[in-house]
Amino acid sequence: MPKNKKLNNKAKKEVIIPIIVIALLFLAIGVGMEYFKSSLYTVMKVPSFELTDQNNKKVTNKDMLGKVYLVEFFFSKCPTICPVMNTNMRAIEDEINNPNFGIISISIDPENDTPALLKEHASRIGVKSPNWHFLTGNRAYIGNLADQFNIYVGDEKEEGESLNHSGMIALVDEKGNIRCRYNRANMPILYYSGLNYEDAEGKIPKLTGKYHPDREALIKDIQKLLK
Repeated sequence: MPKNKKLNNKAKKEVIIPIIVIALLFLAIGVGMEYFKSSLYTVMKVPSFELTDQNNKKVTNKDMLGKVYLVEFFFSKCPTICPVMNTNMRAIEDEINNPNFGIISISIDPENDTPALLKEHASRIGVKSPNWHFLTGNRAYIGNLADQFNIYVGDEKEEGESLNHSGMIALVDEKGNIRCRYNRANMPILYYSGLNYEDAEGKIPKLTGKYHPDREALIKDIQKLLK
């Protein structure tokens, strides 16, 4: 083989090999990132919803595609867990500070929680993001929606029960899937708690508790999904 041809082949190899190595490196990074995201359990597709927000605009699950967001059920006059949940949501909003992150807060007291009142409520608690939607609508529809989420909301027809609700929060990814982490027993937790706790392990709920382990877990998992 002529000397010049050998030199050309060697030069080609010196160019091609680094390109292949770089391509494989990018592929490995891509696969690694997908695994990083998939390490969160997929619970189910988020139920379809269409409700009215504090700006009197219709908001649907399709409008939220492309965003990572949280879903909670609450009501503005709630004197117990709702202020705690709102405070924890505000802390998450401040920490994430990303235009691709949102929050859906669905009122279970739509008779009182009109769009105008929800707008006042959002202002009162210091909501900053345009992606935090306080939603209201038909109470039977909202009760059925809570059932589809499998998040407890009291029966509207039972006196003294209709305004009871869970403090659980759903985490939804940009493709509209409800996601969650695994617990220490390697079981999916399904939903996150919006409450405060007396203990760091999150076993003893307390309104004035100084611990909020699920808030910290949510911040990490939201950041994971946003990458």
